[in-house]
Amino acid sequence: MSRSLNEFRTIAAMPLIDPPRLRSLLGPVAGRFDVDSVAEIDSTSSELLRRAADGAPAGTTLVADRQTAGRGRRGRDWFANPGDCLMFSLLWRFDGPAGRLSGLSLAVGVAVAVALEKLGVSDVGLKWPNDVLLAGGKVAGLLVELASDRRGTQAVIGIGLNMRRPAVELPFPATGLADELASLPDRHVVLAELLVALTDVFDRFAAGGFADLQIAWQGRHAWQGKTVSVLVDDAVTVTGPCLGADADGALLIATAHGTERFLSGDISLRPS
Repeated sequence: MSRSLNEFRTIAAMPLIDPPRLRSLLGPVAGRFDVDSVAEIDSTSSELLRRAADGAPAGTTLVADRQTAGRGRRGRDWFANPGDCLMFSLLWRFDGPAGRLSGLSLAVGVAVAVALEKLGVSDVGLKWPNDVLLAGGKVAGLLVELASDRRGTQAVIGIGLNMRRPAVELPFPATGLADELASLPDRHVVLAELLVALTDVFDRFAAGGFADLQIAWQGRHAWQGKTVSVLVDDAVTVTGPCLGADADGALLIATAHGTERFLSGDISLRPS
């Protein structure tokens, strides 16, 4: 997709997220977040991990227009032009050990889907374990990083949401909100919807784990019943119809030997 020089100048000059303005859109949950915004940083998640180690409270949120060392799942780099992608990370704390947070990335996907649906986006799909899809293209990626201490488990959740379709070629189909909505919402409105939806999902997850959100995830599962290959360390482990996720967030694949479950790995569609 080509961009004019004037458009790139407009994007580069886009003002930062304004925390007071965002707070006015958060309604009853405004007090649960402490939002900071920066023009550029190495990685919002890396910075939040540093702040968490210094005792930052749950709800600490960092938004960046540009990340010089942003990363996705399995250490993949994450790059985006300012204004094209809403990039932020937030810190949340849960009681108990990290083992109780199985399926958290799927729960975060549900929150992103709910927020987009409230913005008027239809047919939001979820792909195990951490992708949000629109019209078959990836519109958002999620990364959850956990660390335990005497207070329980802290989760740093990184989210990258495409406001516009990426201008560079990627190894997978991608899309943006601008392709699906007649008018692109202001970034403050989008971020507010995401934080409101995340608050509800985190509260439900804390009370009942992923089991409380399984039906919501399954109902948006984009590859339900489709034949997929599961890759572990880039090697195909098993191929079969994808049955979704169980109450622990594990991927379920139908095989000749019965249903197999996976707690880690990647999945890819097999040609029909």
